[in-house]
Amino acid sequence: MKFTELAISKPILKAVLEQNYTTATSIQERAIPVILAKQDLIAAAPTGTGKTAAFALPILQLFLDKQDAPKGGKKIKALVLSPTRELAIQIAENFKTYSKYTNLRSTVVYGGVAIEPQIDVLKKGVDIVVSTPGRLLDLHKQDVLNLDYIEVLVLDEADLMLDMGFQEDINKITRLCPKERQNLLFSATMPDKVMALANELLQEPQKVYVAATTTGTKAITQQLYYVPKRKKMELCLHLLRNEVKGQILIFRRTKFGTNKLEETLVKNKYKAVSLHGDKSQTARQEALAQFKKGEANILIATDVASRGIDISGLDAVINFDMPNVPEIYIHRIGRTGRAGATGKAYSFCGADEKSYVLSIQKLLGKPIPSAMDNPYPLDPKEKPQVHKKKSGSKHRKGRKSAASKKKKKRWY
Repeated sequence: MKFTELAISKPILKAVLEQNYTTATSIQERAIPVILAKQDLIAAAPTGTGKTAAFALPILQLFLDKQDAPKGGKKIKALVLSPTRELAIQIAENFKTYSKYTNLRSTVVYGGVAIEPQIDVLKKGVDIVVSTPGRLLDLHKQDVLNLDYIEVLVLDEADLMLDMGFQEDINKITRLCPKERQNLLFSATMPDKVMALANELLQEPQKVYVAATTTGTKAITQQLYYVPKRKKMELCLHLLRNEVKGQILIFRRTKFGTNKLEETLVKNKYKAVSLHGDKSQTARQEALAQFKKGEANILIATDVASRGIDISGLDAVINFDMPNVPEIYIHRIGRTGRAGATGKAYSFCGADEKSYVLSIQKLLGKPIPSAMDNPYPLDPKEKPQVHKKKSGSKHRKGRKSAASKKKKKRWY
């Protein structure tokens, strides 16, 4: 369906067409009419299918003709919650792009940076706020953000939001909003905990599901390396020296693993930067900027940190750690081989990750080709590592005491 066939006004349509978007994606075609009809919506679609425009365009359309009273100034009528800073920034950029020919104003607020400039913008009045949960609650505590006029609440990347432990913050925020509102929930995957959240918040929602497609993987050469976990670092260095060139995105499961790989690559004279939640916002933006400018050709990231980040022109993706959700594998490798270009995906599978590979291959409908030139092959008889807990009441007591002293770190 063409965007011109949707019920979108000329000012918004003009901005959309300027971005060379003419045909709506499946999620946009199905979600936009539901949102314009002011119905609640639960939508599941893979990353990269145009979910942001699917809610941004109709929200702008709903508010286009509304004017706040001059005395009262603008009131926040739409709130979009995002799990990460990078994604929040990207969503806000989309709202500003699509609203450039309207009188609607939007802003983004997130932690890790000074709060005062964000307060100044909010005091001037905006129609739409995109925010991470923690910073939003901080601003509300300071009485600079009023949610009494919210008409539309969007939870974007709901699965990631819950994985990051934002359930309590979400509950607090929804209680601060009016009960009578339109709720929109978007998610890349739809596990039971997301469905439970949807059942709690949404009223008779329309459901739009767009399945993960493997069509885009046809332009990607995939290679699977069965390798002992202890040899993954050496395999990575071997491939970087002999085969993998250009702009490379490497996925690791943990922040610790991300840092460790970055340190190793830098010691080996590679221009590598990393992206994860423990880095300051300034450091994260600098890492992304270096990678996009080509000052660094290797970006190491966790799935959480990379969700929603728009990185074009990738030559290769390396799955240093295999994802335990098959759809995430599609999302990862789909970052290369875009716009008619070819790409390469290299995956390292340890003994404890074989079940993940089986699930991925089931989704793909075919096996991932095993590398013929694997310098560190995994012994087929090797069993997954089992980490045994130390026995002894003194040790258990010490662990409990240490754990109780740790404070939960909020990432927003």
